[in-house]
Amino acid sequence: MDRGANSQLVQEMIVRSPLGALLGMEVETLEVDHVRVRLPFRPALTTGADLVHGGATCALIDTAATAAAWSGDDLGRNPRGTTIALTVNFLAPARGQDIVAEARVIQRGRTITVCEVSVESRAGQRVASALVTYKLSAAES
Repeated sequence: MDRGANSQLVQEMIVRSPLGALLGMEVETLEVDHVRVRLPFRPALTTGADLVHGGATCALIDTAATAAAWSGDDLGRNPRGTTIALTVNFLAPARGQDIVAEARVIQRGRTITVCEVSVESRAGQRVASALVTYKLSAAES
């Protein structure tokens, strides 16, 4: 699978998955082992007033980490993957503005990839910090 194919796969199957599309996620940066994904603010993503729901933030974190894991150069044929661990620390509320998750691969093994994810508001305030462990393997057909 070439780099262009990985980019298309990450954009179309991960960030623009049914959930990603429902939430309105958009890729800002897509490089090998580094991805930035934006979640545009809208009232449907809040817990009330203008506070972005923690579940929406977690979905953004998981999507960005998955995209980073899939951004590697060697996915093999028919790749499959799943998040196997997700730890999130919420640091500040996200109120009435877009949030951006920046995911970086910090360890890539044969099938297990570990990513650090930082979420910030458009104003630059750190909203959450996460560690995501992802299992990625080829399912030969």
